[in-house]
Amino acid sequence: MALITIVVPCYNEEQALPLFYQEITRVAQEMAPVDFEFLFVDDGSKDNTLPVLRSLAEADKRVRFLSFSRNFGKEAGMLAGLQHAKGDFVALMDADLQDPPSLLPELYHAVTQEGYDCAATRRTTRQGEPPIRSFFARQFYRLINRISDADIVDGARDYRLMRRSVVNAILSLGEYNRFSKGIFGWVGFKTKWVPYENVERVAGETKWSFWKLFRYSLEGIVGFSTVPLAMASVLGVVLCLAAAVAILVIVVKTLLFGDPVGGWPSMMCAILFLGGVQLLSIGILGQYLAKTYLETKKRPVYLVRETEEGVL
Repeated sequence: MALITIVVPCYNEEQALPLFYQEITRVAQEMAPVDFEFLFVDDGSKDNTLPVLRSLAEADKRVRFLSFSRNFGKEAGMLAGLQHAKGDFVALMDADLQDPPSLLPELYHAVTQEGYDCAATRRTTRQGEPPIRSFFARQFYRLINRISDADIVDGARDYRLMRRSVVNAILSLGEYNRFSKGIFGWVGFKTKWVPYENVERVAGETKWSFWKLFRYSLEGIVGFSTVPLAMASVLGVVLCLAAAVAILVIVVKTLLFGDPVGGWPSMMCAILFLGGVQLLSIGILGQYLAKTYLETKKRPVYLVRETEEGVL
């Protein structure tokens, strides 16, 4: 009998967890005789998320949990869940019910009956999201698909159901700096996209501020594209050519017309502009160098403090 592992990263979700558990167990009952295990990953929550998970694990033997020693981020939570999942199929899902568990039967049917390796979801609307955030999100998807070889669908969610072969392929990518949306696209496999309209959080507040999303987008660009490095090189060549032309113009004007070189305002503008370009290029190099530095240190992506079996 098939076993589905539901991996649920959690960070300060004490209000949403009981509602999520109620909904996912209802869906699991509808999908009988398929077996389920519910693997919650507590990402160093500061509220009562861990006590709630302990209670769920005591009441339901299908519930397992991992509790990190501190907050390592959602990427670490998803990786830990995939590494500890026992199922023939593995589903990633958020605890706030923005990933509707009611879609799970459709995802399962696509993977088991329609010949797909993975069934993933994408939002067709961003209702309830600030317009400026939606605008930058769409621009990011356009940019990352242009400059990288990772196929990332606009509106793609982490909510997906995968065969064990897909999970193993994802786990074979052992990088420390992880950008799962890019990894999902990079490994390929036959994927069905299931659209749905945006759903508001059932409880609690989002943990993703605009600044965190911006930093996360930079992780994706640096992790899956070297185009910024090429752009810095091209910009350097263009500026060198522009400087050569400017020098030639100044020399010709001085020899033919005796026209003196312009004063310090124009010189300061040129110096500030070139200095800014140099700092930008160094910053781009620094981003790639920093990621390389973190990769070479070989630190673990996360540390587990407690599971349903007790404190480690």
